[in-house]
Amino acid sequence: MLRKDPLATGNYYHIFNRGVNKNDIFFSDKDYKRFMATAIHYNYFTHKFPSVSSYDPVSSKLEKMPKPKVKILAYCLMPNHFHFLIYQLEESGITWFMQHLINSYVHYANIRHNRVGPLFQGRFKNVLVDSDNQLLHLSRYIHLNPIVSDLTNNLENYAWSSYPSYVRGFNDYLSEPQNVLGNFKSSKDYRDFVLDQEDYARSLEQLKHHILD
Repeated sequence: MLRKDPLATGNYYHIFNRGVNKNDIFFSDKDYKRFMATAIHYNYFTHKFPSVSSYDPVSSKLEKMPKPKVKILAYCLMPNHFHFLIYQLEESGITWFMQHLINSYVHYANIRHNRVGPLFQGRFKNVLVDSDNQLLHLSRYIHLNPIVSDLTNNLENYAWSSYPSYVRGFNDYLSEPQNVLGNFKSSKDYRDFVLDQEDYARSLEQLKHHILD
């Protein structure tokens, strides 16, 4: 079935979804790792991701893979929802990527946790990012989720987010921060931008239509 809101190549989007009835979608560290590994896999491969086996993206020669379908600028995985800031590189890239990611992860989660039925609340949601200013504020909103939800008091220690790769400069094999960091003199300046609570409060008003709940 075609989406009522087709996603255009060459645009940035905020992609998000949550669990059915706001229930958790991740139940252990292994589940977070599995979701991230599956996202890496389906952005570089077209064949089916194994339903129960492990996958080590670090050992994969990602530089030799075909052109990805999307570019993931930022992400954050939370206990009952997730956020992606995505740039679509080819026609239907986001839809193809998200369908394969979600279907594979739900199949894995149902087997691993002996559950049946849907895990997510319908199709993923999307909001077009239509300005550079919105892009920057959205990246900050996504990265601040763990602090806003009291999951951590130090964003650099939160493993299920692209924020550590933004401020520490390492490759997490999933996010590509350059489009956002290119607007700042240094990663420290981006860190200051994210942790500026007063300015963030103002950005929340601008981004209220992006907020999941």
